[in-house]
Amino acid sequence: MVTLIHTLADHSNDVNYCAFSSSCLATCSLDKTIRVYSLNNFTELPYSPLKGHTYAVHCCCFSPSGHVLASCSTDGTTMVWDTRDGRMLAVLEQPSGSPVRVCRFSPESTYLVSGAADGSVVLWNMQSLKLYRSVDKCVIIYETSTGNTLHTLSQHTRYVTTCAFAPCSPLLATGSMDKTVNIWQFDLKQLCAGNTVENESKVAVEDWSEDDVSAWLCAQDLADFVGLFKMNNIDGKELLNLTKESLTNELKIESLGLRSKVLQKIEELRMKMISVSVTIPDEFLCPITRELMKDPVIAADGYSYEKEAMENWISNKRQSSPMTNLPLHSLMLTPNRTLKMAISRWLETQQKYS
Repeated sequence: MVTLIHTLADHSNDVNYCAFSSSCLATCSLDKTIRVYSLNNFTELPYSPLKGHTYAVHCCCFSPSGHVLASCSTDGTTMVWDTRDGRMLAVLEQPSGSPVRVCRFSPESTYLVSGAADGSVVLWNMQSLKLYRSVDKCVIIYETSTGNTLHTLSQHTRYVTTCAFAPCSPLLATGSMDKTVNIWQFDLKQLCAGNTVENESKVAVEDWSEDDVSAWLCAQDLADFVGLFKMNNIDGKELLNLTKESLTNELKIESLGLRSKVLQKIEELRMKMISVSVTIPDEFLCPITRELMKDPVIAADGYSYEKEAMENWISNKRQSSPMTNLPLHSLMLTPNRTLKMAISRWLETQQKYS
């Protein structure tokens, strides 16, 4: 049985698209607006409707975190909005100027893709809010951590208008103006080729063999310790249990600097294990790297970032905010000790129960 529980009648013209986040519903329309509603009682949020497009809005979508909303329009733009206060973060102009029909975020929010009526597809970098790649009449699949092209799918005879990944199987569906839907299956072995032991086994580090630990040491630029660890039969379980005392008294590593480096790498490994096995609170993730922050700092835009990531951002002569793309009035970074303590407490809790 299906029950109608509410009807929304705020748009003044055809409704083109609906999109859910974990807490909101967004709708867009030929009336040039996007409206955002709370899922608690379906009341419209104070900043709604969102206005900025000059023609019909065809599609809208939330980022996986729900903090960002994208919309695209006949006016040839894709607009990016902050769902917390309704601020417009960016206006992304399709290079061809063609009406934009569809937009989607990548699963990790690194990229936003927009597809236009002329068949052009543009990949936008969500950190810089700049054009990353532009393609035409084909589907290109990228390796997300490097941006390298994995596959170019060009079976369609006319422009590709939509695509979707299956959530639990290695399948991709692509639809086109040629009136067909192609189903593609990926070779998982090919996609996983070249992964290191750490990437393949980080969920179960405690099950690593001594050889796995040796491979990990080499990957962490600690190859000088391979012989020592093998001589002491250090496997994955032993690796995770190493302490400052055991490195000093049992493995006889005299250098304080080397002991600190080994312990730091082991701690990073523990953090990666936690990040794989549990969902990290979004506020603990650096907006630039999307990784758990170890040394969070507050920038002039009011957002917190991993110190090293933000320093790299600034050193590359970027003078704008990674989150809003607005100019930073100051390049000063202030340690966020409150957030650092919260992350430490959360890590201790996760390690306790794992």
